[in-house]
Amino acid sequence: MEQKFCQSCGMPLNNDVLGSNADGSKNEDYCQFCYKDGKFVTDCSMEEMIEHCSNFVDEVNKHLPQPITKEQYKEQMRGYFPKLKRWAK
Repeated sequence: MEQKFCQSCGMPLNNDVLGSNADGSKNEDYCQFCYKDGKFVTDCSMEEMIEHCSNFVDEVNKHLPQPITKEQYKEQMRGYFPKLKRWAK
């Protein structure tokens, strides 16, 4: 099965972290931290989301062969986030 990622924050998705639709069903596009009860949890800009997500660089580094800095992680997200459904123009 192809790995899916939250279309707002880029977090890897699995059944345990899926967001929810207004009717209570699971949302396959977003995680529970970004999308709950059919709406986004926070109203923020893409740059604000990148700043928030950069706080989790230590968790990201647990899964990388070489650790990256917070600034490197922000740069990666600036390249990746515009491709996500929430931020695509």
